[in-house]
Amino acid sequence: MEMKKRALVSVSDKAGIVDFCRQLADLGYEIISTGGTARVLKEAGLDVIGISEITGFPECLDGRVKTLHPNVHAGLLAMRSNPEHMAQLEKLGINTIDIVCVNLYPFKATIARGADFAECVENIDIGGPTMIRAAAKNYQDVVVLVDPGDYEKVLTELREGGVSMETRRYLQYKVFAHTAVYDSLISNYLAQQLGIRFPDEVTFAYTKAQDLRYGENPQQDAIFYNEEFIRPGSLSSAEQLWGKELSYNNINDSNGALELLKEFGDTPAVVASKHANPCGVGTGASVYEAYMRAYNSDPVSVFGGILAINGTVEADTAAEINKIFIEIVMAPDYTPEALQILEQKKNIRLLKIPAIKAKREKDALDMKKVYGGLLVQEYDETLLRDEDEGLFSRKAEVIETTLPSGKTRTSYGLGVVTDRAPTAEEVRALEFVWKVVKYTKSNAIAIGKEGRTTGIGMGQTNRIWAAQQAIAHAGSEAAGSVMASDAYFPFPDCVEECEKAGITAIIQPGGSIRDKDSVDACNRAGIAMVFVGDRHFKH
Repeated sequence: MEMKKRALVSVSDKAGIVDFCRQLADLGYEIISTGGTARVLKEAGLDVIGISEITGFPECLDGRVKTLHPNVHAGLLAMRSNPEHMAQLEKLGINTIDIVCVNLYPFKATIARGADFAECVENIDIGGPTMIRAAAKNYQDVVVLVDPGDYEKVLTELREGGVSMETRRYLQYKVFAHTAVYDSLISNYLAQQLGIRFPDEVTFAYTKAQDLRYGENPQQDAIFYNEEFIRPGSLSSAEQLWGKELSYNNINDSNGALELLKEFGDTPAVVASKHANPCGVGTGASVYEAYMRAYNSDPVSVFGGILAINGTVEADTAAEINKIFIEIVMAPDYTPEALQILEQKKNIRLLKIPAIKAKREKDALDMKKVYGGLLVQEYDETLLRDEDEGLFSRKAEVIETTLPSGKTRTSYGLGVVTDRAPTAEEVRALEFVWKVVKYTKSNAIAIGKEGRTTGIGMGQTNRIWAAQQAIAHAGSEAAGSVMASDAYFPFPDCVEECEKAGITAIIQPGGSIRDKDSVDACNRAGIAMVFVGDRHFKH
């Protein structure tokens, strides 16, 4: 039996498929095809062998069964260098298949448009993955394509005498990468449908977004991958309007600024960030006012930093930004006049993120790679357990516990733990700095006044250093400011520093066995203190 050159083509993405098949036909290949692909090729005037002519069996079950047949898979899996394989094909009257061009049912697009469960399940491809896996296993004899971007390369090599082993191995790899992503989308979708938050086994799908010049340091190679579904308001959704490509550090640092910015909702806000930590945060009646407050919070650290802005950047704000060196500006939009001003700086990068205020989606997970493993957690979505001002006005429950030693330990519930409750102005300032400290690396202290930070201390190995750092940055602005601590005070030393600096109110989780020491120190100094329960470690 004479083996004919054959290509099996069945694609959901039909981009370029007619031209590809026409050139295969010119090279002497018979084209086998199925369903909609066969129809498109025939309408283009190509001779097509229907899959049923190969299997001797009609497509059935609404197309669920088309290619799952020995006449197909024997033609794919037979090793041409194995005489026994070829003899069996001869005996069974099965022709080899030399090229497989398949891309899979659009499962990703189906779930992205919110189709119901039944339709999503129906768009799980069975025959396609089976064929391309079979072809990839037999890579030395079968050329397999899942990406229209590879059509021209294969045609060129066919014209030059044959597809190289290097290309065949590359196409083999692409198949298994493709099916791994496809299956991960299915498994994660099914887990989500069942409400399984942390499965026993898990895979995550990502798509290459861009090569990076280097990683955290020039000696490290790096790349940026997007999640398969672009999250609104994420850095992955950004359109770069100006400037050179983002670096590894740019992306990492920008993400931290974006996360904090989202806490301010529709209130005009600006976050100035450096090394993934806020260095100045401001809100106001306008973007301009918010920027000036953020800038004046720390005009030294903001140099060479990143700005996240939740409103349209206009000319007056752009002119102020241009007075210093800024690496990146992220905003939902820019006026033409603002762009004209900002583009005068060749080293600035301008990103447009239309949905910059969008909150994280509920299924999002926070992941951190460690050597040999992966840490996965829910995002820290809690700000305050009690969102109304009752938390800042009610007296916390005081609990006295007698220890086995006979000593008494005092602990506190949530609310005001000091003799003095914070004023309305202090409450607004406390709510503001509590948002800021949540996104500052631990140990973290943020001090500020309503609508602006005055000093931030971050990443210290003890809390008193973080407090001293924040107070030192604030200078004379510390007087009249309030303080937020991401975790409890183990000693009264931070309160004592607050008293010396003129800080008037403190917000912290509480929960130390020495809480009473800090409460007593506040009462002596006339400082109001509120316990809110939840800490906000950020490592």
